[in-house]
Amino acid sequence: MSEPGLDVPALPLSQLAPWAFFGVLLAAVAVFFVGAEQGAFSLFTGTAVHEWVHDARHLLGYPCH
Repeated sequence: MSEPGLDVPALPLSQLAPWAFFGVLLAAVAVFFVGAEQGAFSLFTGTAVHEWVHDARHLLGYPCH
């Protein structure tokens, strides 16, 4: 049952789409850094990024060593 005076506004898809795209892009960048950085497609030299996300790699099942 809804309470009187409580209206939930409708959100048009044209306003939601840019935020949804940004969220998917941000998630893809996070997956890249956890799963592929310091590998074949490395953006940074050294092992700093690998060490920062090392436990996350094991938690998600990515082999890293």
